[in-house]
Amino acid sequence: MLLDSITSILPDLNKAFFETTYMVAISLTISLLAGLPLGVILFVTDRGLLFENLYIKHAAGLLVNLIRSVPFIILLVALLPLTQFITGTTIGPKAASVSLSVAAIPFFARLIESSLREIDKGVIEAAIAVGASPWMIIREVLLPEAKPGIVQAITITAISLIGYSAMAGIVGGGGIGDFAIRFGYYRYDNTIMITTVLLLIIIVQLLQLLGDQLARKVNKR
Repeated sequence: MLLDSITSILPDLNKAFFETTYMVAISLTISLLAGLPLGVILFVTDRGLLFENLYIKHAAGLLVNLIRSVPFIILLVALLPLTQFITGTTIGPKAASVSLSVAAIPFFARLIESSLREIDKGVIEAAIAVGASPWMIIREVLLPEAKPGIVQAITITAISLIGYSAMAGIVGGGGIGDFAIRFGYYRYDNTIMITTVLLLIIIVQLLQLLGDQLARKVNKR
C-alpha cells in the first residue's frame, strides 16, 4: 500500500525536484555573479584595506543588512511587482527565482566577506611590499587564498536556497515545497509529507558532502 502510494506520486515528485533544481540553479548563479564582487567590495573598502572608503563600506553594508533583515516570506510577497516586471508572471519556478536571488545575494556577500577576513594580513602586506597593484592583489592573492571559504560559502548558500525554495511553494513558486503543500498538507497525506522531507534531507546531505570534499581539495594551506 505504501509502495503503491509512493509510486503514484513519482511523476509529480520528479517534476517538483527539477523545478527546485531549476530555481536553485538560477538564483545560485545570480548570487555568485553579484554576491562575490559585493563581498569583495565590503572587504576591500574597510578601514586600512586596499580601497578604503567608509562611505561605500557603510552604504553597501546597510543595503545588505536591510535585505537580510526581512523574513524571506515577506520579501517574497514584497517583490511580486518586480517579479511580474522581470518575468511577466508571479507564479512558477522562474518567478520564484527572482526573490530567491535577491535574498541570496547579500547572504552570499557576507559569507565572502567573512572568508576574506580569515586571510592572514601578512599575505596582503607581502603582496603590497613587492609592488602588486590592488587589483592584482584581489585577483592573485585574496581570491585564491579564500578558495576554501568561497566553496563553503557556495555550499551554504545552495543549501539555504533549497530551504527558501520550499517556502516559495506557499505562493505557487513550484518545486518540492509547492508539491508538499498541495499534495501533502492540503490532502492530509503524511506519506507525501514524509517523502518530501526525506528527499530534502538527502539533497542537503549530498550537497554538504560535495562542498566539504571540494573545499578540502582546493585548500592548499
